[in-house]
Amino acid sequence: MQTDSPSPAGPAEDSIPKTGAQIIVDALLAHGVDTVFGYIGASVLPLFDRLYESPIRFIVPCHEQGGAHMADAYARASGRVGVVVATSGPGACNLVTGLATAMMDSIPLVAITGQVRTDLIGGDAFQEAPTTGITRAVTKHNSIVTDIRDLARTIYEAFHLASTGRPGPVLIDVPADIEFQKHADGPIRLNLPGYKIPKNGHAKQIGQAADAINRSERPVLLAGGGVITANASEELRELASKANLPVAMTLMGLGSFDQRRPESLDMPGMHGTPYANFAIQECDLLIAVGARFDDRVTGKAEAFAPKAKIIHIDIDPSNISKTVPADIPIVGDAKVVLAALAGCVEYRERPAWFARIAEWKRRHTVDYDRSAPTIKPQHVIEELCRRTEGEAVITTGVGQHQMFCAQFYKFRHPRQLITSGGLGTMGFGLPAAIGAQIARPDALVVDIDGDHSFNMTMAELSTAVQNELPIKVCILSNGYMGMVRQ
Repeated sequence: MQTDSPSPAGPAEDSIPKTGAQIIVDALLAHGVDTVFGYIGASVLPLFDRLYESPIRFIVPCHEQGGAHMADAYARASGRVGVVVATSGPGACNLVTGLATAMMDSIPLVAITGQVRTDLIGGDAFQEAPTTGITRAVTKHNSIVTDIRDLARTIYEAFHLASTGRPGPVLIDVPADIEFQKHADGPIRLNLPGYKIPKNGHAKQIGQAADAINRSERPVLLAGGGVITANASEELRELASKANLPVAMTLMGLGSFDQRRPESLDMPGMHGTPYANFAIQECDLLIAVGARFDDRVTGKAEAFAPKAKIIHIDIDPSNISKTVPADIPIVGDAKVVLAALAGCVEYRERPAWFARIAEWKRRHTVDYDRSAPTIKPQHVIEELCRRTEGEAVITTGVGQHQMFCAQFYKFRHPRQLITSGGLGTMGFGLPAAIGAQIARPDALVVDIDGDHSFNMTMAELSTAVQNELPIKVCILSNGYMGMVRQ
């Protein structure tokens, strides 16, 4: 996801002194924020007063973790930055699971937390917690503002960091007295030395990749969540069509390519389709885009795609060759690199390769016992897909139901599946449905959940009711933590 930072504020001589709380609200409005999720507390009361008087819609969850998941899903469903607010101490601590969820899945999120007064920091004051220390490992960046003159710039930097490069959550800790103090802001200039965003990819490496694709007999295109994050689904489909490539998608990449198409291999890995796994193990070229080769995809990494040359496209250079060595690494924005590749590749029929894939699909389907007297969860999801014509926005918790959903709901569009992939956060589904419905009010949003996963955050049903959200919840209740039992 690449977004430019908003235009700087007006000249200093035209600025009127504002409270820190108002500076925060003005910065949110400057970034086009229309919805904020969060929970009220003493150290953020000045901010809530200003939010109440602003046009920003504020959604109060039952728990800060639910608010973080709502903001996360809002970002996934809309492609915009999600925003969550929490008070100091326990409020900020309750965001940790939501921040880690967003961090693992590269979701743009800005968290604003209250903190005790600056003169009380370090003195074990009431509801004090070392928020930046606690959240450092689960955020892309975090900081505490101890001088009101830095407040606006810090918020602008947070939005820029959260939404550019490899996106992720950024946290800003704001002491209560900073919210009361007044300051007249001048032009906002970002100060991020060393923060470089690769975009175009190296032309020579793109040429090598195109040549490898043109020469390959048994290629596979593997789309990860980075394709959706970069809004590069159209470019992915153009490359697949122009070069005639079969396409596999990781859990986070589902929807980047229409699963109804014959070129789709669906999802590979531990819970994926046999034909996707066979194709990857037998391919002579694997083109991975925005995928980090998670262990659930690769299994034993040294035995993964043993016959293949690896092209790895990613905006984060630390991801390349981290798990699976890349023969042709390309660091750049997926949208730009895929478009460049599509302009260089040639169409090849590859009849033997596609015939082999078709035979794998015929012989090794993902199926279940359809003669059983009870309703199988797989049948429920197939029927849901049929009745919604594959067009619903689906959120999930984590467990068997999540994998059944990935296997039996055929996704057609990006940002259609909203699920916790990297961290595997139980309880994500219901608050995620709330955030997705707010982001896309005209969409049919369905939470496919398991009984234990649903129990973790089911209090958020009241949030849905209070905000009159028409979300649907489908609970696959088997009376167990199904995946753990399995």
